[in-house]
Amino acid sequence: MQANLQWLDDPEVFRVNQLPAHSDHHYYRNLAELNRGSSFVKSLNGTWRFHFASTPSERPLQFYSPNFDDADFDTIQVPGHIELAGYSQIQYINTLYPWEGKIYRRPPYTLNQDQLEPGLFSDASDNSVGSYLKKFDLDDSFKNHRVIIQFQGVEEALYVWLNGHFIGYAEDSFTPSEFDLTPYVQDRDNLLAVRVYKRSTASFIEDQDMYRFSGIFRDVNLLALPDAHIVDLDLKPEVNADFKSGILTVKATVSGTNATLELSVTDQDQQLLATQTQTGTGKVSFKKIAFNNLKLWSPTSPTLYQLLIKVYDDQHQLLEAVPYQFGFRKVELREDKVIYVNNHRLILNGVNRHEWNAHSGRVISVDDMRKDIQIMLDNNINAVRTCHYPDQLPWYHLCDKAGLYVMAENNLESHGSWQKMGAVEPSYNVPGDNPHWLAAVVDRARSNYEWFKNHPSIIFWSLGNESFAGEDIAAMQAFYKEHDSSRLVHYEGVVRAPEFRDRISDVESRMYETPANIARYLENNPDKPFLNCEYMHDMGNSLGGMQSYNDLIDQYPMYQGGFIWDFIDQALLVHDPVTNQEVLRYGGDFDERHSDYEFSGDGLLFADRTPKPAMQEVKYYYGLHK
Repeated sequence: MQANLQWLDDPEVFRVNQLPAHSDHHYYRNLAELNRGSSFVKSLNGTWRFHFASTPSERPLQFYSPNFDDADFDTIQVPGHIELAGYSQIQYINTLYPWEGKIYRRPPYTLNQDQLEPGLFSDASDNSVGSYLKKFDLDDSFKNHRVIIQFQGVEEALYVWLNGHFIGYAEDSFTPSEFDLTPYVQDRDNLLAVRVYKRSTASFIEDQDMYRFSGIFRDVNLLALPDAHIVDLDLKPEVNADFKSGILTVKATVSGTNATLELSVTDQDQQLLATQTQTGTGKVSFKKIAFNNLKLWSPTSPTLYQLLIKVYDDQHQLLEAVPYQFGFRKVELREDKVIYVNNHRLILNGVNRHEWNAHSGRVISVDDMRKDIQIMLDNNINAVRTCHYPDQLPWYHLCDKAGLYVMAENNLESHGSWQKMGAVEPSYNVPGDNPHWLAAVVDRARSNYEWFKNHPSIIFWSLGNESFAGEDIAAMQAFYKEHDSSRLVHYEGVVRAPEFRDRISDVESRMYETPANIARYLENNPDKPFLNCEYMHDMGNSLGGMQSYNDLIDQYPMYQGGFIWDFIDQALLVHDPVTNQEVLRYGGDFDERHSDYEFSGDGLLFADRTPKPAMQEVKYYYGLHK
């Protein structure tokens, strides 16, 4: 198969040769590696050769050939944003698409046109292209193994070649993409070529309120797979009605040769609770494991149990060890139309959180994540919405350990397709009811579920943000309901299409609704509990009136709290030549037009993670309902 540039123009092409999404478990060659890192993983982060082209027509055509002369290529750091490396315009925009007012462009298969528009992005003057090259040798520990490449995040459309051979294509910027390199990988002198386009039809459904960047912005790893390998791990801990006992169901998908899987479970004191052995390949199911005297996972006591599966070949040689920490907790929407977690009414003292670092944008470190979590815990914040995309893989494990509730949001926002200059006008809304966009958005729901299904911290799946509503989003909810009975589904945009209320969202969710209107809803025999997926909007000298929302918690059991917009400013530290100081610059400060300017600065923290005075208000009021 050859790469096709026209895939950029077609919403029905969003993954080519991409491996299916799976659980985010780690795997190790032996038990000693559990503490020092897996020799099955080789990082390709660092310096890459790089070429920037302003348009697709200016890209170096055969750059992936082993004989290509890259003498005129620059270098770039991976992970990193192309714009922050100085190659392209930095732009912050909220609701509109970045090209509005400059280029006339409508989503394919809309406005009653059952057709594509050739060259929509493949021949576009605003679609910049990054061409990346990386040479690598296989470590000895990788030889004679199946070799996978994993890109944890690439904005926005990704093509991959190895040693001159086309490998695959992927969209969905904030979800890992994996490809099998095995047919073409060599022991030495491998040439990995990656081409990243800033825009594709995915741009219509990745219109989040944020800086618009491009490039390989999360980790890149080579993965070696042992002869028998747990590809997917599915854990379902269920709490019984007594809230003191439970059942653990474990299923694994095993690739390669027939294997023996030895399972063990220990508690937080390293006491062995259960062991079991199963043999097979493909789908392997363990017998249900009963637990007594459970310690439940909650924000006040985030208890985790340790599962370990050791995989052996038919000579009883250890092939891999797979650990995973899991927790028991029960999420219920009861007949009284109140959400309970572990038999206690759910109260969300939440924030929305963009991934952000003032120096590197959405390229963040585990240390950044740990700082964010500690700030949340210090200020009585117990919940986080991953606005408006899946976060980096470590984030969910850290939330499990810290005891933070998570609303895990899909990478979906099509704001510019239905709201124009403040007016609701969905004539070319996507995904809507459009069958040509259905597969792409359901695939995003599937990926979000498969990667993060084992995390006790996740109590809501969120279908996306500000994408109106229709049959396609209803199909996303149907996917979650079919696969997961342990969590609820959230989506705010259905308030604009009430005919879908019975099929979209378990909760009434609104943005920036007044306390008076919330009370009016709750006093009118509502059919769903209420939460604010965004409220307070901490921009400038704001966050006043928080008590009015807090009072609703005491007055109405069906009011479940909400998520403040938002946690941290999106601003960049740059050197000001006039004052010779490092200064924070916001939207519009980079001479970008159009822009939504200082609207990028509405966090409880400045971009350097200094708390704003508003955080004191949050700590006080959130502390009243821990």
